Amino acid sequence: MPNLLIIEDDAAFCQMLQKFLTKRGYEVETSFTVPDAKQKIESKAYDLILTDLRLPDYDGIQLLTDIKSVNPSTQVIVMTGYAEVGSAVNAMKKGAFDYISKPFTPDEIVMVLDNALKVPATPNEEDGPREDSADGVATKAKPALTADKGGKVVKGISEASKKLDDYIKLVAPTDMSVLITGESGTGKEVTARAIHDNSNRRDFNFVAVDCGAIPKELATSEFFGHIKGSFTGAVEDKIGNFEAANKGTLFLDEVGNLSYENQIQLLRALQERKIKRVGSTKEIEVDVRIITATNEDLTDAVEKGSFREDLYHRLNEFSIEIPSLEDRFEDLILFAENFLAKANANLGKNVQGFSKEVWEAFQLYRWPGNLRELQNVIKRAVLLTVGDEVEVSALPKEVLQPQEKVSVADGFSKSEFEKERIIKALKKTNFNKSKAAKLLQVTRKTLYNKINHYNLDL
Repeated sequence: MPNLLIIEDDAAFCQMLQKFLTKRGYEVETSFTVPDAKQKIESKAYDLILTDLRLPDYDGIQLLTDIKSVNPSTQVIVMTGYAEVGSAVNAMKKGAFDYISKPFTPDEIVMVLDNALKVPATPNEEDGPREDSADGVATKAKPALTADKGGKVVKGISEASKKLDDYIKLVAPTDMSVLITGESGTGKEVTARAIHDNSNRRDFNFVAVDCGAIPKELATSEFFGHIKGSFTGAVEDKIGNFEAANKGTLFLDEVGNLSYENQIQLLRALQERKIKRVGSTKEIEVDVRIITATNEDLTDAVEKGSFREDLYHRLNEFSIEIPSLEDRFEDLILFAENFLAKANANLGKNVQGFSKEVWEAFQLYRWPGNLRELQNVIKRAVLLTVGDEVEVSALPKEVLQPQEKVSVADGFSKSEFEKERIIKALKKTNFNKSKAAKLLQVTRKTLYNKINHYNLDL
């Protein structure tokens, strides 16, 4: 039976939670004050601690740090108000497994607690969020924080991100060829690196090739290498991408841009697992795992005859579609904090966070460029910021006025955009208004008011 400590100064609410969770199989203790909670934490190791961030006469973030210093393996879930975005993010940085916004439903708290029990805690949970390039998916006990080294990715808390992480873990240990699809800027290369880093080939090279940037005439040499004097400009021997990735992983981005002739050469190399350098008659055996990516519909290209069907099936032994940022909106805070940390490191800055107005702008914007656009916007904003927080004045015009851009392009008003977001959030949560409000980063009362204002028939 998992043991749980609830730290909450609202005695009635705390006792209600205790009664409910006891019925659900938890061994529950309660503390209404911080001194009592600290005494219990020092005398007993808890599997889980559920604590409010707003406590009288004590900083909730400091209490989280105190808990982790006593027992780093204890999973901590913090309770926050809907508007306390910054507090929730700080809690994640300090090692909280997750946060849950008040008011919450019984099912929501049970789901969060059960998830925390499934994930083994690590002693270094205070590592902050970082990330590599325009990406998405992390490795850690907490639901989203990552390192920007070694191709690790941010593991979000949204259902779309969890599904993506499950697919990566499922296919990584195999040698199956993987086709990664998704909109531009969603983090296809980072996903490919995550597959490599979780595979048996992790100790060998990961070689990334942008097929769209290679002229057709040079593709053969790039893939397979050449020997000195084999053509004009071949002043020395050169190994190709296949040899460089031997025993490792070869990632071919925008594979749909390859010419038909190059597709034939690629197919032959994959079938025979042998290559020849340009100008050489010697066959070289290669052991390479192939991961490819595209933001276009290759099945459509196959139907049109511009992409070989046999090559398509060879590359598509397992497919992964990267969700857009709009489809994992719950992860926006986590990605933004990751990019803030990386921008600080790259620019030598120490910006601590984002103003409330910036968060509101981020949540209203559609992010058509996905994570790459979010990263670029944040890096630019950090460069322009002179204080501790990013202010709206540092954001580009298109992020601040998304409704004008959409209205001009599609005849789509701000109210229509807001209605669409509400309906989409409700559908994603199976019309659970509490969860939809959390997804939209508003209170339940605000959501009900919006539903009534727009006369939505739900």
